[in-house]
Amino acid sequence: MTVADGFPGWVVLLTSLLVFVGAAVTLIGSVGLLRLGTFYARVHAPTLGTTFGMVSILIGSALYFSVLETRPVVHEILIATFVTLTTPVTLMLLVRAALHRDRTEGSRDVPAVEEAENLVPPGNG
Repeated sequence: MTVADGFPGWVVLLTSLLVFVGAAVTLIGSVGLLRLGTFYARVHAPTLGTTFGMVSILIGSALYFSVLETRPVVHEILIATFVTLTTPVTLMLLVRAALHRDRTEGSRDVPAVEEAENLVPPGNG
């Protein structure tokens, strides 16, 4: 006997579908990390996969445990908020550190500081 024996079929099916979709999206983001060529291209795929995959998995988790405990379970909202706020910040910190390193080493793949400043429209920089 398992816990899912007393669950309505629609809850089990919807939870399974949400967790599967979340895992698939996260896997696609991970594959993008391996397949894309440059560091700057690589940072986008796992970031998007983490955010969208996490949302799907947490909705499935909230649904499952809300039905299991017969009350709304909202712990997942805190997890989603934390991951949604920290993922873009981490992305920006990593990209800025890599950009600084590449400029310091004189890489031709990134624009120089002077060129980058000329690309920013007046009033936005």
